[in-house]
Amino acid sequence: MRTIDEPSLAPPEEREDVIGPTGAGRRRSLLSRETLIVRGAQLMVGLLLLGLWQLAASARWPEPVLARSPGQTASYLFDAAGSGELWSNTRATLKAVLAAWVLAGAAGTVAGVALGLAPRVERVLTPYLDAANAMPRIALAPLFIVALGINTSAKVALASTLVFFIALSGARAGVRSTDAEWLRLSTVLGAGKRQLFVKVLIPVATPAIFAALRLGLIYSLLGVVGSELISARDGLGQLIAYYSSTFRMEAVYGILLLLGLVAVTLNQLMGLAERRLLRWQPPADR
Repeated sequence: MRTIDEPSLAPPEEREDVIGPTGAGRRRSLLSRETLIVRGAQLMVGLLLLGLWQLAASARWPEPVLARSPGQTASYLFDAAGSGELWSNTRATLKAVLAAWVLAGAAGTVAGVALGLAPRVERVLTPYLDAANAMPRIALAPLFIVALGINTSAKVALASTLVFFIALSGARAGVRSTDAEWLRLSTVLGAGKRQLFVKVLIPVATPAIFAALRLGLIYSLLGVVGSELISARDGLGQLIAYYSSTFRMEAVYGILLLLGLVAVTLNQLMGLAERRLLRWQPPADR
């Protein structure tokens, strides 16, 4: 005799046949609400900082020569944007930042993976790598300027010394984080060295590599601006050095704000790329 299943008396949100759409909609609603809360809090913090800045400028604190209001800074930004000064120098800085990040990021990632796969070579080279990484990069800027000239190459070289070691450390740590049990199990199942590298080591190391590249992008900006502060024909760092020497602090503050905006934008773009390329990971691991 056929039996007819009794209808479930559980609430709709707990029933298996409706949990998918309802749960997904609820999660989207919670995420949108959380996003609104975070954005609102960020706006409030920004307004608070602007208010404190205006108060400090009005009180001429800490020094009269440094006291410039947000209005004066905004006025400079509008004038510099209209004259083209801001865009041409921003373009020069970003060109060097991206060049250093791509070249040194690729080289550092390859070197880090290679060292992670060769522990004996890594032990031999580690003292020399640590010593090179400990050198103050700003002290290398005059050497690069003398060797390469006052041009983009010197800026790229200095920033590359930062990005390379960040990418190397991330890739090396990612490869070494591979679970030994996974490697043994894959070997028992017949995986060759190439399959172990492509299907086990690289997927495990990818999140650490992306994290290092994301950090390296910001440090590339820091390295380029640091080189421009010492000597450069163009770039935002060169503008900061020039306006500091003439005590036009509203221009200095405006360029610093622009650099902060550039850094946030680069970080957000890298985070978006990371989320898209690592869709296969669980959300908690991304």
